Amino acid sequence: MHDAQQYPQPPVRLDHTAVYARDRRLSAEFLAVVMGLEVGAPFGPFLPVDLGNGVTLDYYEKRDEPIQSQHYAFLVAEERFDEVIARLEAVGVTYYADPAHTEPGRINRLFGGRGAYFADPDGHNLEVMTRPYVRP
Repeated sequence: MHDAQQYPQPPVRLDHTAVYARDRRLSAEFLAVVMGLEVGAPFGPFLPVDLGNGVTLDYYEKRDEPIQSQHYAFLVAEERFDEVIARLEAVGVTYYADPAHTEPGRINRLFGGRGAYFADPDGHNLEVMTRPYVRP
């Protein structure tokens, strides 16, 4: 977790969220490899992946019931996007241009950026994009 003094305190800031996984190590390492991050030390039942912006995804094993698929979107720099796509290809994970995973091996170009979707080992729908969505 984070030292509160290390980060400026806006009115509301996401600090962490739990990500359910059948195998917390497998899922945390998958994200870390694909995004070029590191898995942190266990914190109680959680295995964190620090995203580098004051937010961690804390992987938590949930073996007794099905994992409900969630969506996690990651905003990355242009050059990092190419690295993520290359890592996905290197580990044999298919990426898609759309959230329904109907356009394999393609990226999208929404809002003047680039984006792609892919599944993690537990079926969470992960998205990597270079431009945030334009909201009214």
